[in-house]
Amino acid sequence: MIAVLLPPTLGAATRLPDLHRRLPEVGAGAVRPEVGGDELPPHAARYVARASLEINRLVAADAPTALVAEGDAGPLLGAVGAAQRAAHRPVFGYVLVDAFLPQPGSADRDGLVRSQSPEGAVPPGAPRPGEPPAYRTERLPVAADWPDAPCAYLLTDPAFAHVARLAAMRGWTVRETDPDGAAAALAELLVGLRGMS
Repeated sequence: MIAVLLPPTLGAATRLPDLHRRLPEVGAGAVRPEVGGDELPPHAARYVARASLEINRLVAADAPTALVAEGDAGPLLGAVGAAQRAAHRPVFGYVLVDAFLPQPGSADRDGLVRSQSPEGAVPPGAPRPGEPPAYRTERLPVAADWPDAPCAYLLTDPAFAHVARLAAMRGWTVRETDPDGAAAALAELLVGLRGMS
């Protein structure tokens, strides 16, 4: 069982930098792909393509794999999963960590913020420091048949509590912990997802 820890987009720092080293301590294999090159448009498509190439390089094709997305990588999880299916790589589960959920249709990041975090959301169209100008309004890739495997949500940042409630409303398992407990909570979620597949 391998957890592919997809980092936030645009080279943003992960809030859980030691997660890939701590997961083996609690019984789960982990890789953290180097995903870059998404600074130029189309940002999402570049991220999905680079992540898929890195997964192919790092993970054996027959290894039971879970995709774990943090931050702005969360809405791209369906597209990365579709790329894995196209490569005949089995994905047994998906976990979002402090991330907005993938949404059917061709939503943009501003639309996700508006629909999934109504309280205290970043105003649409207001780029965060270091973001390219059109990053928030770029249409995200569609994965119409996602999710194709069980999903879970790991909440370590209270700012995403509303999104975690949306995940629970979808019937997903949700775990809340602090960053220090993230490895154990993620390992527990992975075992549960593996048992459901």
